[in-house]
Amino acid sequence: MNLLDVKDLKMHFPVHGGVFSRVVGSVKAVDGISLSIKKGQTLGIVGESGCGKSTLGKTIVRLNKPTAGSIHVNGADITKMSQSELRPHRKQFQMMFQDPAESLNPRMSIGEIITEPLLIQKIGNRHTRRERAIQLLERVGIPGSAVDRFSFEFSGGQRQRIGVARAIALQPELLVLDEPVSALDVSVQSQVLNLLLELQEEMGISYMFIAHDLAVVKHISDYVAVMYLGEIVELADADIIYKNPKHAYTKALIAAIPVPDPTVKKERIILEGEIPSPINPPKGSAFGHRINHPQYAETEGLDMPLVEIEPDHWVAADPCCLSVEDYINARSLVK
Repeated sequence: MNLLDVKDLKMHFPVHGGVFSRVVGSVKAVDGISLSIKKGQTLGIVGESGCGKSTLGKTIVRLNKPTAGSIHVNGADITKMSQSELRPHRKQFQMMFQDPAESLNPRMSIGEIITEPLLIQKIGNRHTRRERAIQLLERVGIPGSAVDRFSFEFSGGQRQRIGVARAIALQPELLVLDEPVSALDVSVQSQVLNLLLELQEEMGISYMFIAHDLAVVKHISDYVAVMYLGEIVELADADIIYKNPKHAYTKALIAAIPVPDPTVKKERIILEGEIPSPINPPKGSAFGHRINHPQYAETEGLDMPLVEIEPDHWVAADPCCLSVEDYINARSLVK
């Protein structure tokens, strides 16, 4: 059984306008996503800013109430649970945010920050919770003697380690990591990533790792899902998706990864056009619309679902984004 199962998930935010502030439209931040994560695995979610990655993560941990679809964690359907019903289930999944300076309360000591989840779940007493905070701090590489200090006294990398300590306080099975290293220096990024990998090996945690840096995602992920305008357009094993991308958008993202060797010449794919608005998305291929593909008109109203074009390699059956051979193959698999 999968640890996480997401089916046809949608998160639409209403847009208000006019004198009476009526609903005049919606932002389709997440628009029909299905995915799963097995225990101990890492699923990387990549895409440009504004594609819906963070909204997807927040919706999965129920910081947003989904518009449609279902979310199952360890077989339990948490999609429509009230906050009181959801509270005992929150021990199983936690979220770690991008900016540690914003996600850590500057008025609370780091000991109070780390033990707050234990307090909410009514685990232990004041003494045992403090001991647990000290243990967690030492595990993430911060002296336990710092338990009474405040987050603004630490560097960005140390703050993110504190964020890790808080996230694992309840020993969750799933962590949603929203760009956890993008605000850090490169040398500190590797330290935090290695810490996450060590914790995964020790605790068997599953990660959903959200990032725009494909090099980082490749380093940590077992599977990679590529998002574009609220939808997943390609999903495969990390090695496969980097060696043999099928979707034109995936190819463009991979071509943009910098190579550390200045003597190596790499072909860049320059994306033309603007990302369509999620308020008024195209009626056909979103990426085809962006690049003004000659076959875009054919895709208006066309169902372009993800199909398993190769074993464990899923791609949207989109004529604007696949080679002719791959599209014929993909189309034959559409049910």
